[in-house]
Amino acid sequence: MSPDLAYFIKVNVAFVLFYAFYRLFFYRDTFFKLRRMILLIFFAAAFFYPLFNVQDWVKEQEPIAEVISLYSAMLPEFVVESAPAPEVDWKTIIAKGAVLAYWSVIILLTIRLFIQLGSIVWLAVKSKSKIIFNRKVYIHDRPSGPFSFFRFVFLSREDYSPNELKEILEHEYTHVSQWHSIDVVISEIITIICWMNPFVWLLKREVRHNLEYLADRKVLDSGYDPKSYQYHLLGLAHHTDQAAADLYNNFNVLHLKNRISMMNKKRSHSIGRAKCLIFVPLIMLLMLLSNIEAIARVTKDLATSLNTDAEMEELTELVLRRYNLQTHQDKQKPLTVVDHMPVYAGGEEGLLQYIAKSVKYPVEAQQKGIKGRVICVFTVNTDGSVSETEVVRGVDPLLDAEAVRVIEAMPPWWTPGRHKGENVRVKFTVPITFALNQTDNTTAQSNAGKDEIEIADNSDPANPVYRIADHMPVFPGGESELLKFIATSVKYPVEAQQKGIKGRVICSYIVEKDGSLSNYKIVRGIDPLLDEEALRVMKTSPKWTPGKVDGKDVRVLYTVPITFRLQ
Repeated sequence: MSPDLAYFIKVNVAFVLFYAFYRLFFYRDTFFKLRRMILLIFFAAAFFYPLFNVQDWVKEQEPIAEVISLYSAMLPEFVVESAPAPEVDWKTIIAKGAVLAYWSVIILLTIRLFIQLGSIVWLAVKSKSKIIFNRKVYIHDRPSGPFSFFRFVFLSREDYSPNELKEILEHEYTHVSQWHSIDVVISEIITIICWMNPFVWLLKREVRHNLEYLADRKVLDSGYDPKSYQYHLLGLAHHTDQAAADLYNNFNVLHLKNRISMMNKKRSHSIGRAKCLIFVPLIMLLMLLSNIEAIARVTKDLATSLNTDAEMEELTELVLRRYNLQTHQDKQKPLTVVDHMPVYAGGEEGLLQYIAKSVKYPVEAQQKGIKGRVICVFTVNTDGSVSETEVVRGVDPLLDAEAVRVIEAMPPWWTPGRHKGENVRVKFTVPITFALNQTDNTTAQSNAGKDEIEIADNSDPANPVYRIADHMPVFPGGESELLKFIATSVKYPVEAQQKGIKGRVICSYIVEKDGSLSNYKIVRGIDPLLDEEALRVMKTSPKWTPGKVDGKDVRVLYTVPITFRLQ
């Protein structure tokens, strides 16, 4: 689900709940001014509550975190597979048709709104103004009851008694003085935007009704006889509405039975106003659910991306997002010479290790005997990711494409370059050598200098430790499962959070011949709190698939970076 669609659904769900809240707590009371304020708050709250971001607080609550995990697992998963496109994609057609229908109705309703506005302005231009009881009115020839819109008050050319005129003007000038037309226009615009939601139309109707209750109350409070006023309303009930009836405030329009009932109803006790406070926990609950949905949706999108081989950067984000991390690619121009060059996790050996296990010698290139060194240039961004990969010296399109693939799939485990005390984007050059085995042209060596760095520890010749192996060790399930394991296992030390300690801890360990881990070390630490947590997590790792050299299980040195970062 896209964020825009999620936002739109949240807005419409809010209108459903707000209408139910209004009917339950305010429909039968006489707090008309309070009701007016509440209805306007409903319109504003529905559109703004999904925008309030309290995800930081939400993530700190363990029970809510469990709810998010369950909810994200329940969300539908969309998997993109490479398959022949169907002759008719009905889902796409229906989706596009729905969007087209939505915007078509909005355009029609907007045109209708402007026609209504224009008809009122045109009526004011054509009508003659007149001062009656020190109040300006516009006299017109249309067969309709009295009505008002903003500062305009309209009367038809009918004979009214002086008392009736006073009641009419008191009623209509209440609409004018209290700017009731603003409420009408706002509700009309909201209805246009959410036209498919029947509860929005119901709320619009409640706005109109409440404005009439306010004006009726003002007439009665001014000393006019209630029965005479109510009979006057009944006498005007035969008038038909004009084309712009949705916009203006009409003296005799709307549910006369309810209006008369409200006029005769005993006023609600003032203590009943306190019930509006119930709205506060309602809006807080909506904000909480909105943020839970947003976090779960992002988590689900990330989990879905883990099922593909598309972006290694997104895989690493799984580790970081537990601590509210986001990757941001700085768009500054990359430099070539800086005070401190970028460093891959584990240094040069870690980079060679990654290339060795990632390169897949193209079978066609092996069969053709193509070999050589491909030199790639790429940019190391300030968040440790890479971009803008290009081949500056190639060998063959097959090898060039494989070299670019390996670089672009590189996880964001770089320590960014620094220049003048700031992290900067830096151009970096890496050669990748494709060499065929001298005895068997079907075996590829994926990295230059492999013989020089292959053995990390040869103190025990019978049981050496390799840095690079023919087949590198593999965590159960692969790279993505390793990242999932770290993401679910790491617990950011509370003391470190309070002190604002953050950074990247690089661990090394040996994957033994039986797949177990040993010789845990911190290659580069940040703080004892974070270092200990990183070691604790890796010590709980299940057994790996061991590395192999010449078809035999061997001991292999492996490095993993774990990033702790506070927003």
